[in-house]
Amino acid sequence: MSAADVDRAIDQVRQAQQAFAEFSQEQVDKVISAMHEACMTRLDQWARMAHEETGYGVIADKVAKNRFGADDVYRYIRPMKTVGFISADPAQGVYEVASPMGVVAAVIPSTNPTSTAIDKILISLKSRNGIVLSPHPSAKNCIKAVADAMHDAAVAAGAPRGIIACLPSPSIADTQALMRHRGTNVILATGGMGLVNA
Repeated sequence: MSAADVDRAIDQVRQAQQAFAEFSQEQVDKVISAMHEACMTRLDQWARMAHEETGYGVIADKVAKNRFGADDVYRYIRPMKTVGFISADPAQGVYEVASPMGVVAAVIPSTNPTSTAIDKILISLKSRNGIVLSPHPSAKNCIKAVADAMHDAAVAAGAPRGIIACLPSPSIADTQALMRHRGTNVILATGGMGLVNA
């Protein structure tokens, strides 16, 4: 990868997110539901892929974690209002309005790669953000499989093409470039203390 590849990924997602930011609650929820459905048919497959690629964990445990990320998280966030006015207290002059941040940089670990990717994609798109995933190098194929399937489901449900991107061969330098990029609005990083400090 190169800095130009990170630039391209962020530019692609930013362009898609600007259109996605205009979606209604109904349109957003249609996209989220489509991604949920796509995940539920692949929980076992992604668990096996993650175990085979990384050598970590027990497949049955990874299936359970995928189910939590795909189904429990979905059921928790699905009824949430993420478009327009959330609450109003005119007497206090306080109004709560849902507004997307823009582009999310998501750093995905090798320990729970598929479940973490599922969860971060769902919560990012539910709040009308786009997302660029930076996979741990030892889990890049299973993470890309999740990103591709969820992207295809989102687009089929009406989301702008390019709303989800995944760095194909990330390095530490690429992850740092993604986190420091002027086009990154939010960082969702899961990993060890070195990553958290970075």
